[in-house]
Amino acid sequence: MPAPKSWVIAPPKKTLVVGVADMTASNDPGAELVTYSLGSCLGIAIYDPVKKVGGLLHVMLPTSTIDPDKAVRSPFMFVDTGVPRLFRAVSGLGGDSNRFVVKVAGGAKMMDAKDIFSIGHRNDQKLKEILDRAGYTVHVRDVGGLAYRTMRMSMANGQVTIQSPGNPPYTL
Repeated sequence: MPAPKSWVIAPPKKTLVVGVADMTASNDPGAELVTYSLGSCLGIAIYDPVKKVGGLLHVMLPTSTIDPDKAVRSPFMFVDTGVPRLFRAVSGLGGDSNRFVVKVAGGAKMMDAKDIFSIGHRNDQKLKEILDRAGYTVHVRDVGGLAYRTMRMSMANGQVTIQSPGNPPYTL
């Protein structure tokens, strides 16, 4: 039996998984970018609401100076090498950096409750430094705490949702 004309049948959503120390940029409005297990790592989402292009980056460590060779092989592992590549990738898809909305999550004190290594905090500080220097601000952030997070971004509208264990998802 054919669907009545009043029904709207939407195509299935594509889920693009961003792994640890990885990045994905997209201009597909039917896609959702998702990254899992943001502990001390940061998830950095940028989106141009006019062009409907964006990207999601999952970084582990603040600076590539600890292992320059590793930074060459895996630039998305580090805030200082990954963030510029994220911005270039989204701009390369037609995004206008003057319209970028920046949202950040993660930076928790995972297995470091006494904050001895402060990796999450150091990741966040390095991100602020890089964005400040480039003239960007973070529009919304959910950083710190003790729980890991899953971060999702809809490419249709740039909406970012966060979920942590035992809690319902919420919009960032």
